[in-house]
Amino acid sequence: MTTATDRIALRDALGLLKDREQIAERLLESSARHSFDPDKELDWDAPMVEGKYYWPPELLSLYDTPLWKKMGEERRIELSRHEGAALASLGIWFEIILMQLLVRHIYDKSLTSNHVRYALTEIADECRHSMMFARLIQKAGAPAYPVSRVNHNLARVLKTVSTTPGSFACTLLGEEVLDWMQRLTFPDERVQPLVRGVTRIHVIEEARHVRYAREELRRQMLTAPRWEQELTRISCGEAARVFSLAFVNPAVYESIGLDRREAVAQVKASGHRREVMQSGAKRLTDFLDDIGVLRGTGRRLWKSSGLLA
Repeated sequence: MTTATDRIALRDALGLLKDREQIAERLLESSARHSFDPDKELDWDAPMVEGKYYWPPELLSLYDTPLWKKMGEERRIELSRHEGAALASLGIWFEIILMQLLVRHIYDKSLTSNHVRYALTEIADECRHSMMFARLIQKAGAPAYPVSRVNHNLARVLKTVSTTPGSFACTLLGEEVLDWMQRLTFPDERVQPLVRGVTRIHVIEEARHVRYAREELRRQMLTAPRWEQELTRISCGEAARVFSLAFVNPAVYESIGLDRREAVAQVKASGHRREVMQSGAKRLTDFLDDIGVLRGTGRRLWKSSGLLA
């Protein structure tokens, strides 16, 4: 349904918000022009290329640590194969959460609106992305790496109780850091051609998803009651903490014969890793700061996550 709030001109620190229906119409047009079928677009039958990484080395969790410096090139590539599979598994987990949050968002809205039509289009995109990531894991010959049981169940709670602004804030958290990494991956000729193709598709289609979520979060932070705005700040900060932990899957290190505790300790102590994660989150944290999400307890939680300097 269309509400009076949808028709009111709204303005925040970033300026005047555009009409929700006009934004959705443009995103639908972009989807019609620039959507991909990964099964047809990518060459899944081509063999993986020997000697190429599965993720840029500088983005691997152990890069520039003492353990990394002891590794030969072959073992570093093996680390990238397993860590790439872990990141693809993390991506699937996030996208399944996102799809459920989007369905909840549109449940009581006009089913013939552009806003809802685009949400359904995005859900279809995310279905294809999840299948694409799963196929990439299988093609790489690596296992899937589910998140910990604790994080899995925390996300179950989030999906159940999240309010609308909290849902979009968490959506952006899941999308924008990985998107930053993938923008560095698809042009990198050191990386497997199939991985580059997968990240290219994901970057192009995720740009629309980010625009949709950002515009809706701006609207929600202006129109939600004060208690919901504060809950969004806290839930988003807690999600950042969980996300930063889930981004490293310790089972990866065991798969390539490393001591799990030693590897995790070196990642936590790595200045390079901290810089990578903060760089990946900076565009998002700047945006969240501008629209009033990074305040009070929420800001402190973001700092504790290591994603905010």
